[in-house]
Amino acid sequence: MAKKYVLRRTGKASLTKHFDESHFTINYRQQLNPAQYEAVCALEGAYLVIAGAGSGKTRTLVYRVARLVEMGYDPQSILLLTFTRKAAKVMMDRAAILLDNRCSKINGGTFHSFANLTLRKYAKFVGLDNGFTILDQGDSEDIINLIRGQLKLGELKKRFPNKQTIFRVLSLSVNTEKSVEDILTAEYPHFIEFLDKINEIQKIYTSYKRKNYLLDYDDLLLFLRQFLNEFGPGAKNLLTSIKFVMVDEYQDTNKLQADIIRGLAQINKNIMVVGDDSQSIYSFRGANFKNIMDFPNLFENVKIITLEENYRSTQQILDFANHIIERAVEKYPKHLFTHKTGGDLPAIVCAANENMQSRFIVERVLELREEGIPLHEIAVLFRSSFSSFDLEIELNKANLPYMKFGGMKFTEAAHVKDVLAFLRIAYNPVDFVSWYRILLLHEGIGPRKAQHIMDELASGKLNISSHPEKVVSSKYNEHIYKLFELLHSIHTKNQLPSDKTEMVLKYYEPLFVAKYDDFNKRKKDLDMLMNIAEHYKSLESFLGDMALEPPQDSVIDIDAEDKEEEYLTLSTIHSAKGLEWHSVFVIHAIDGFFPSSQSFGSLDQLEEERRLMYVAVTRAKENLYVSYPIHIFDRQKGFTFAKPSRFIDGVDENKADIWLLEEGTEFTDTAF
Repeated sequence: MAKKYVLRRTGKASLTKHFDESHFTINYRQQLNPAQYEAVCALEGAYLVIAGAGSGKTRTLVYRVARLVEMGYDPQSILLLTFTRKAAKVMMDRAAILLDNRCSKINGGTFHSFANLTLRKYAKFVGLDNGFTILDQGDSEDIINLIRGQLKLGELKKRFPNKQTIFRVLSLSVNTEKSVEDILTAEYPHFIEFLDKINEIQKIYTSYKRKNYLLDYDDLLLFLRQFLNEFGPGAKNLLTSIKFVMVDEYQDTNKLQADIIRGLAQINKNIMVVGDDSQSIYSFRGANFKNIMDFPNLFENVKIITLEENYRSTQQILDFANHIIERAVEKYPKHLFTHKTGGDLPAIVCAANENMQSRFIVERVLELREEGIPLHEIAVLFRSSFSSFDLEIELNKANLPYMKFGGMKFTEAAHVKDVLAFLRIAYNPVDFVSWYRILLLHEGIGPRKAQHIMDELASGKLNISSHPEKVVSSKYNEHIYKLFELLHSIHTKNQLPSDKTEMVLKYYEPLFVAKYDDFNKRKKDLDMLMNIAEHYKSLESFLGDMALEPPQDSVIDIDAEDKEEEYLTLSTIHSAKGLEWHSVFVIHAIDGFFPSSQSFGSLDQLEEERRLMYVAVTRAKENLYVSYPIHIFDRQKGFTFAKPSRFIDGVDENKADIWLLEEGTEFTDTAF
């Protein structure tokens, strides 16, 4: 007689595993505060962790990774998405130190690096060739400039936007999913008459990339979203393997990234995003403040966990920060607090003019140094880069070493781009952006000759797969023969990236010396590039990382004073996000400067300026000085009176001291 088996289980199987925490290697409850512990123990479902400034966001993510691994989940089933590869590596390394090396095996990286790996693996599902080359921003701008020239737009009687502006418009259009017309209307209304021409450039640019197996940063996200949304066999295979998705700095995501995150949770709906709505300050890059505010509507039964205990600043600084953000129109309610004791009230410093503000900072920095605070623990932050020009003059007079942040990226340096261009052609022989660059390095080859050679390459008359003896005719000079000889060798030989790079550097040296007067200084960058190449086993991964996660600084961007072991930090607030210092000066806190006058007509922009001030003041651990000059110079009006920023105006005397600066005397502590 057949036995009966009654099906009782319905719905999705639970991932929950029951463990006696006393058997864990780590005592999570003891090492975390209650809110952090709740987030770390969260398992199934959707979670939004609102992590206030300095509240241990990274610590929380690290401990959650460790706990998931300790519970027995496969590290490869955990996906951690961040905005920099450094952030992902730091978290994985800390988790490995906390628990063991299993934590370093999780899937961690940036949105773009994850997209790159995924698309290469599943290229056929979105109609791509997996040998595509990634364009960095400079490459994209060069292609746009090429198209701009072919359309003869520079010959118009009215000024046509340059390549950087066109690229920004097209990129913002992709990342915000707004039309080019909407972007022009909002950001560049004086160029709206060229809408048709810019749309034409966009069409040709897209076609050019597809034809030549090129993807820019935006394409990586577009194709990844397409891959996930089509939910084909490849996507199902990928998503079945991902049990947990974790996203850092969610407030900085754009529309495309939010769609990708939703796509990643289609099968296993275990998603945790961590961020702070009060630190959403990158709308100019396409980041959308609404993403974090609307997250509870994207998934069912979203649980919100708020981290409010601050481990960075004194309570006096936190009270000042809370005062600023409490007046935000739209926010998740939170109140930062700390168990740290001591500390002085923040100071609102009123100077007669900009130069007095600068001299005050120099004097106060010298005093702090005498009190034992090293220069590298002090920062001066500003809304706009030009705000520090007068201060830089005073710092130079006082012989105070400083470094100003926001310089040239390593791979934006021309000589580094030159070398990478050779290697990119070896990987993708139809990368005509790189071809154009290296052809123009050679004596006797101008734009017309370079275009002719590229036409021959496109038609197949020339190629680097065959030895140049077979394809390079006598009509080409010796330089071209040697170039094709090099490219044939690095294209066809099965060598490590370091070997290929060494061959390129040997060939490039005479071109390099001829092109750059300061080649001795620039050579350090090429040495760095060679050192980086040593760590890679494939040219694909080396070039991918150079495009997506390059080192930040070039030696040609570092001045002599930077060689000092100790320096004062000067930085825009946007560049300072995520960092902290013992003592912080926020300068030029004037209405019209901070907040910017350009934000006055838009509530959204004005609120972002408020969040920017919140980010600035929460960088300070012990001392905070917010200064403004009363008299400022206006080109049209001459010297005029300035009002303190609306974000600090009228602060209660129990939240800040008011310092009035006077000539010939020490600054005085008073109240309005």
